[in-house]
This record gives sequence, structure tokens and C-alpha cells, in this order.
Amino acid sequence: MTRPFDVICMGRAAVDLYGEQIGGRLEDMLSFTKYLGGSPANTAVGVARLGLKPAMLTRVGDEHNGRFVRETLAAEGVDVSHVKTDPRRLTALVFLGIQDRETFPLVFYRDHCADMAIDEADVTPGHIASATALLLSGTHLSQPQTYQACRTAIRHAKAGGTRVVLDIDYRPVLWGLTSPGMGEQRFVPSDQVSAHFQTVIPSCDLVVGTEEEIHIAGGSSDTLTAIRRLRSLTAGTIVMKRGPMGCVVFDGAIPDRLDDGLRGPGFAVDVYNVLGAGDAFMAGFLRGWLKDEPLERCCTYANACGALVVSRHGCAPAMASWEELQHFLAHGSHTRRLREDAHLEHLHRATTRTRRWSELGILAFDHRVQLDELAAQHGAEPRSVETFKRLVAEGARRVAQAETSGPDAGMILDSRFGADILPTLTGKGWWIARPVELPGSRPLVFETSKALSLEMRGWPGEHVAKCLVSYHPDDPKALRDAQLARLSELQCASIATFHEFLVEVIPPRELPGDESTLARALEQIYEAGIRPDWWKLPPSDSTQAWEQIGAVIRRHDPHCRGVLLLGLEASEDELRNGFEAAAPHAICRGFAVGRSIFADAAAGWFAGQLGDAQVIDEVADRYARLMRLWREARAGVTSPLA
Repeated sequence: MTRPFDVICMGRAAVDLYGEQIGGRLEDMLSFTKYLGGSPANTAVGVARLGLKPAMLTRVGDEHNGRFVRETLAAEGVDVSHVKTDPRRLTALVFLGIQDRETFPLVFYRDHCADMAIDEADVTPGHIASATALLLSGTHLSQPQTYQACRTAIRHAKAGGTRVVLDIDYRPVLWGLTSPGMGEQRFVPSDQVSAHFQTVIPSCDLVVGTEEEIHIAGGSSDTLTAIRRLRSLTAGTIVMKRGPMGCVVFDGAIPDRLDDGLRGPGFAVDVYNVLGAGDAFMAGFLRGWLKDEPLERCCTYANACGALVVSRHGCAPAMASWEELQHFLAHGSHTRRLREDAHLEHLHRATTRTRRWSELGILAFDHRVQLDELAAQHGAEPRSVETFKRLVAEGARRVAQAETSGPDAGMILDSRFGADILPTLTGKGWWIARPVELPGSRPLVFETSKALSLEMRGWPGEHVAKCLVSYHPDDPKALRDAQLARLSELQCASIATFHEFLVEVIPPRELPGDESTLARALEQIYEAGIRPDWWKLPPSDSTQAWEQIGAVIRRHDPHCRGVLLLGLEASEDELRNGFEAAAPHAICRGFAVGRSIFADAAAGWFAGQLGDAQVIDEVADRYARLMRLWREARAGVTSPLA
């Protein structure tokens, strides 16, 4: 029977605060990166990225971290209809670090946290029966209220034909067996905890744990004895994770030797961070197990997913996508340090994007030199440029709020004149970018006086770095190399700070060009190892030019977001023609136009001939008309997009 969900993940959902300094004590961390965390939440993200349909059953706080957890899960494709907001408790926090190859300190802040307030009323028969499987975390067996909620969920699962999966997920500190500062300690024997686990093992169809976790669940420090005890309680599949050695699976009678079980070999990779690897293993195993694939294949998926995650910083964000997993299994990597495999890391980054855009209509008003000159021409104060940009932003906001039929709205705005405007546009669901180039620089120079990565660390995560480069494929080699070096720096900064980046290429007008000029420029940029998330290019009425551009992008980066058309102060008729020429090509995803929309309004306002309200009306009217022109151009495409 087909069910709405493949798996419901029940239990921990938290915020992970990962120390950014590698090789030091947690005490010495200077800064932290925020990620989604909690074993079941990590696994939910993992299975979603592998193409399954997960749901989350948990609670979060009625505060910023709770909203972050909910929004992140939803963005990853996890159903959050049963993520309840607890009015009295805060979302759990975890501080984590990478000290060395063997030491990964972590501190749980989970005292009376929201996800430990799950109770039986949160668990409904219909919801549990809507999934093929229910995944339980061992942590939620540690407290009476959550234990009863888990037992209720198991009862509903058995009644509804839903398979029960237990991730032993043993953290002694969360059972009160160590001091709060010993979060990294993985094993403390306890007959009481073993007996507690064994009350739910008989209901489980799949039990997964490390060797130490098998010991606690089976009640013995002898591994075979512990596994035999588990087998006496359940006929379900037992999976023991063995780190770099892979795993071993017992689907029937327990043999005399561990190695006589079904062995799934591990992958020879450099271990960077073990945190989250078990959650990735579970996601990979479930990807096969829930589709009734052979256990050998389940093990391969699981071990490969674990290998990819131990190579990265973070847990949930490190989870592999299905395409990435398939590539790794088919091609492996040229290095054991997978995080240094540029192709694999790009594939991970490109296939795990959570913000999805169909088509974009962008109002670009990041212009600095042009408006500076216009203000000076009319003797206006420099701050008048910021005032004018506020009016443009209001016109853009009016259209963005009104558009329902697409394309999606967005803005490009600089921080020099728009520092106080950008926060009013951020967090609204619009596409937002900001420029990094020094206007008019050739070779390219960045506007910031500090390292670009340091500048971008201060940006909200949704902001896209936009960089205009005056580039011609026939430029002297020294000039091209200088330009490409700056673009490579932009790419490194964007990746390091978790931002997308857009490269705007405008060949100098004084140099000759033809239908192949832009395609050759993009080819050279790609050959330098630079793969922008977005391109912004001048319009062309040449089908051949668009076909060449599309071919270059598909060959080098089939996951590129696409091309946005720039305006260069073109008239509305010229833009219409450009839109109609670009619309038949799938790589063209919309427009990012500025002066064609606001130039006349700017001239009138700085000259004192237009009032504020008139500027807002004119900008909104022209922006809305361009939105309509793009829709009409796409609607006029009679054959499938090329």
C-alpha cells in the first residue's frame, strides 16, 4: 500500500552550534556556525535528500530557534505538520567541536527542552499509519513522558502496519549517567538502561547501533552475547555499525562469529568529524530498506553516506543527496580527504540547495557611480542617493507583494547606500543579492577593504553575492588571469560563508564581439574551476548565441541555477525583443534590470521635477510591466524549452 510518508522521525530536534576553529578545545572556540541538529532531525534531512518522503514528530520552542528548526526541516522537504510549538519550553541547543581525530567535544543544553515535552496526545493513529516506518530515538526512552509517547507510537504503528525502527542513539549524559559536561562520552554500562531498552526491542523491525550501543541494548559487554539477547527479543533485522570497518547485519539466526553476519565494507576516507555519521548511516540504510532493496545494497548506501558525512563540518547540512551518493558509488574520489574533492563538494553544494526558484524578475538598483554622479550634477547631498533608493525599494516591495503569477520577485542592492534598506527586504521570501565589485574596476577589484570572506560573513544567509566583471575572452592573458583569480576568490568566499554567487559578464564595448563571445567567456571562466550559481548576461537576439551559452553551461555545470538578463538602460521595446529571444531557452530564468526601470524617475527626482510618491508609482509601474513582458515572452514559446 502506498502511504504519504516513507518514515516518521520521532524525537530530538535541536540547534547545533559547531565550533569553527578546528584543533582546539571547546573552551577555546571563538565562533560557531548554526545548523539543524538532533539525531532524528538529521536523519529526516538525510532521507529527504535521498529521495524519500519523511515527516518529523517533535516539539520546538515558541522562539527564534524553534522557527529555525521548523523552517529548515520544511525547506529540506520534511513534513512539519506534526512539529508542535511548545509554549513554555525552549528549543534544545548543542555545542560541538572538532578537537582532533579522536576527540569531538559536545555539550547538550536539553534541560526541560521542547522536544522532551512530547506526550501521548502528540501521537495520533492516523499520522503513524500514514508512514511505512516509524523511527524512534533511544534518547526519548530516557524520560517517563517521552517513553510513554514512544510506546503509544509503537502501539499505533503495530495497529496500522507501520514498521518500527530503533536508532539506539545512546548518550549516557542524557540518561543522567555522567556529569553534564561529559556529552562526548559514548558508553556507560547500566543494567537499568538495558532493561529499559529491552521493553521496546520486541516491537522493533529494525535495530541499529554501534558496538557500544548494541552492548547497552543487549545488556552485555560481550558483543555476540548482546546480539543473541536482542535476537531472543525480536526477529527484526539487527545492524551493528563498525565505523571505518563498515557494518554487519543479522537478519536471522546469530552465527558463532560476528564476521559470519552479512558484512557491509566501509570506505577508506579521511575522518574529519564523526558527529552525524551515524545519522547519515541510518538515512542511507533506510533508503534501501524502506524500498525493500537487498541488504547488501542497504549497507552500501549506509556506509557511503556515513563516509561522506565524516568528511565534513556539521551534521544535517553534511547529509548526502541521492545524486551525490550515486556519483560517489560510481566514481569514488581521487582523494581520501573527500572535502578536498572539488567536484564532489560542488555536487553536494549544488544538489542540496533549499531555496528553489522557478523564474525571477529582479529589480537591480545597486548602482553607485551613476547615482553619485546624478546627485552631484544637481548639487544634492550624498545621502540623497540613499533616500532615492528607499523610494525604489518601496516601489519594488509593492510589486513583490502583489505578484502571484510569477516570476518570483527580487532585488539587487548595494550596502554602501542600502545598508539600512537591505534589512527591510530580507526574510520576506524574495531573492536578494548585493554587489561585491568596485564599480568600473578592470581588472576586477572588490569594494571591501578587508578580505571578501570576512565581509560576507556579516551577511544574512539568504543574500547572494553579485559580481560584475568586464571580461572579454580575447583579453591579454595577464588580464584574464587577474580577473579569474578574483572570481576564484569570490567562489571560495561564497562557499566558506554559505552564500550563493552570481557573476555578471559584460564584454567591453570597445572590443569586437560576435555570437560566440559570451559563450567563449563563460567557457574560460568554467575552465578556471569557477562555477557560479547564477549568471547575469546581456540579452541577445541570436538563437545561435543562446544555444552556445546553454551548451557551455550544461557541459560544465548542469546544476547551474541559470541566466538572468540584464538591461543596460534598454528601452521597453528593446527589452521585449530580448525577452522573446531568450524565452525559448530553458537556461534563461528571468531578468535583473535596473536603469530601464528607475533611470527616468531618478532624473526627475534629483532635478526636483518628481515627488517621492511619483517615483514610487513610476518604479512600481515599470517593474510590473517588465514582469508581465517576461510572462508573455514565456507564454509565447510554442515548443518545449530548449
